[in-house]
Amino acid sequence: MADKSPRQHMSKKAGKSLKEKRAAKKSKTHDRDRVQSDQIEDLLHQKKRR
Repeated sequence: MADKSPRQHMSKKAGKSLKEKRAAKKSKTHDRDRVQSDQIEDLLHQKKRR
């Protein structure tokens, strides 16, 4: 009879946990918001040119 125990190489890697997914989403939106605020600040506070 064949051995039916799972093998190390056959086991499937678990996906991201919910906590990891939320952290990735939060960091992605934070980066986007930071870039947008930098662009707005540049438009509002333009340096005077001589």
